[in-house]
Amino acid sequence: MAGYLVEDSRKVTTLRLQEMKNKGEKIAMLTAYDYTMAGILDEAGLDAILIGDSAANVMAGYTTTVPMTIDRMIYHASSVVRAVKRALVVCDMPFGTYQVNPTEGVKNAIRIMQESGCDALKLEGGVEIIDSVKKIIEAGIPVMGHLGLTPQSINKFGTFGVRGKDEAEAQKLLSDARLLEEAGCFGITLEKIPAQLAAEVSRELRIPIIGIGAGSEVDGQVLVVQDMLGMTKGFNPKFLRKYENLHTRIVEGVGSYISDVKQVTFPNKDEQY
Repeated sequence: MAGYLVEDSRKVTTLRLQEMKNKGEKIAMLTAYDYTMAGILDEAGLDAILIGDSAANVMAGYTTTVPMTIDRMIYHASSVVRAVKRALVVCDMPFGTYQVNPTEGVKNAIRIMQESGCDALKLEGGVEIIDSVKKIIEAGIPVMGHLGLTPQSINKFGTFGVRGKDEAEAQKLLSDARLLEEAGCFGITLEKIPAQLAAEVSRELRIPIIGIGAGSEVDGQVLVVQDMLGMTKGFNPKFLRKYENLHTRIVEGVGSYISDVKQVTFPNKDEQY
């Protein structure tokens, strides 16, 4: 088998994701930022892995994703790519690398693709960045859009609250989603928006819609792997389901190690040369 509950060992491509939407098969996606975790996730049978700029939060301790640079993203992405055999690997373009102008956006997109080896890129925003999206796609690079809560714009919004709750914002999100599909995006991530709005986008658009805090009536789901495994302490948004409690289990494991070292029960005679 290719992985847990997955028998198809073929490399997942953007076309495969489209086939999954057409068949009504849900898409499972998680983040990864390093070689070891990426290899485990790929072995489990994930359809797609996202190198999110959320690495700023979970790997580096920043409060926002804004500090992530292109060099840091390439480092994380290339680490993930070296471990993955099956999943589609998507890398976030970090803040400031595509908002300036389309020419700069294409240059940075090509650099990420060449130096990381990832399969596709993800960009936050709609009409404001549509020219960059078009040019990057014209350069032959698959692009996933990202609408709703767009963390790179947190200083503009001033809150991590739910987006698209009022009619004007909901209509803009729908309009932006249409623009991204028309531009050639292979999919869109919708973050922290009302489930009814996300369902409307998924029904109207032909391309796959991946949700995070966007309800169940979309084509797939994505979570930050450290969050869903319970490694991040004190982060409990409504949309997060924790499938493990690794924070506690790791603390207990390290505690046992410390005790064994202090009591000179590690290493024993079988654990030395």
